[in-house]
Amino acid sequence: MEQVILDNMRSKLLERTNIDTLPASTWKHIAALNTWGTNAIEGSTITRKDAEKILVEDKTPTGKPMRDVLETIQHERAFRGLLQRRKIDITLESILELHDEVFRLILPDAGQWRRINGRIKGADFTPPRMEKVINEMEKWLSDYRQRDVEGENVFILGSWMHYEFERIHPFSDGNGRVGRLLLNQHFLSRNWPPVHILPVHREDYLYGLREALKGNFNSLINFLRIIMGSSLLDLLNIVGTNEDRLISLKEASQLSPYSEKYLALRCKAGEIPSLRSGREWRTSNFVLELYMEHIGRKAD
Repeated sequence: MEQVILDNMRSKLLERTNIDTLPASTWKHIAALNTWGTNAIEGSTITRKDAEKILVEDKTPTGKPMRDVLETIQHERAFRGLLQRRKIDITLESILELHDEVFRLILPDAGQWRRINGRIKGADFTPPRMEKVINEMEKWLSDYRQRDVEGENVFILGSWMHYEFERIHPFSDGNGRVGRLLLNQHFLSRNWPPVHILPVHREDYLYGLREALKGNFNSLINFLRIIMGSSLLDLLNIVGTNEDRLISLKEASQLSPYSEKYLALRCKAGEIPSLRSGREWRTSNFVLELYMEHIGRKAD
């Protein structure tokens, strides 16, 4: 995903609305989506419909573990709280508060640094020993602030800060969810909308983290750009003009010199911002114009 496309989409979104003034209904929509996704990739039994029932309709689905329900409620509350957190710096104290918000009454050590050692299931590395956690986190925060002062690109810095947080693994449990909340605080504090890592993204997300372990951040950076494109597309569909409404690739092929097949391949490759529903991809006329202007060839 090319930065120029994302920059233009973001500029248009900010012309239409401020991040702080997005309608409450829009925040409910994205909070439910984000909460379902971040919990689902960690094994939660709550479906997207369940999450909407809990968070929008205030109803508890039957037959679901109470832990999964409580994680849904508390994560969504923490996610909405990012609107206030975006105005303040990330600190070690605020990270502990975030962990406590999500896992209070769920984990016995909610809001406390890890006090155990061990390997991460399925991971190719061993996190630092427990006695090194605080020093590692202090260095992580210091490096993050320094790189930010030096003006590092928002996606490059975001990929580094997220990977390093997950590598340190500062909590006994819940590192993924807190790490993704911090990633969105990073984006929101720089006037970018939040990104949503969903079950469909799980393999690409984990691949990006594994590549970062080898010192190659390109896959993770591009992954974050792709899901940011989807987030911007979704929000522009809600608050934008007619050219921002979601359209099928069949309709898109009629508005551009590209075939439906060509567009599908570009969407799948993450070159055109898009949203997928089942097997169908959707984009917008505005995004097509950006693609044609900055990247695409005139005809397939």
